[in-house]
Amino acid sequence: MTNQMLSLNPETGCLEGVPFLASPHQDARPEGLPIDLLVVHNISLPPGQFGGSAVLDFFCGRLPVNDHPYFTEIQHLRVSAHLFIRRDGSMVQFVPFHRRAWHAGESHFQGKDRCNDFSIGIELEGTDTLPYEAVQYEQLAAVTRLLMQVYPALTRERLVGHATIAPGRKTDPGDAFHWQHFIGQLP
Repeated sequence: MTNQMLSLNPETGCLEGVPFLASPHQDARPEGLPIDLLVVHNISLPPGQFGGSAVLDFFCGRLPVNDHPYFTEIQHLRVSAHLFIRRDGSMVQFVPFHRRAWHAGESHFQGKDRCNDFSIGIELEGTDTLPYEAVQYEQLAAVTRLLMQVYPALTRERLVGHATIAPGRKTDPGDAFHWQHFIGQLP
């Protein structure tokens, strides 16, 4: 999917040509709230390990808890993201953009709580401390440009990390994420 023109199907709320795995961890957004926040996250399962299907299984509610001791610690969580960008730039969508993904948890931004209600969550395969891949920035920027066209209330000032909306509880995307490089690729 890298270096291809992205498009969004307005009926499904999904990116064309990107695999879709429906997460059970989603629901309808409250009526009347514009989508006006994009939250950048990171994830790796087990922590610090890349590749494999563990992240996909986690977001789809089917994490094989016996495959790694860490999985028993997180098996109770009901989490999803709209989109996951792997280190090679490939993407998987779990929740249509017009629906509410369960990515932010307890959160607050500019006087509003429950950021899941009005945000889009994009997970990068990574950690707070390891550099992200150039292709991940390219894909994130391409998706963000498209989302900014579809959801005009989504502006550069409303692109944040999970740490911004859940300070003290979350640290991602971490110090390894280069915001200037990402923002510099946007209109």
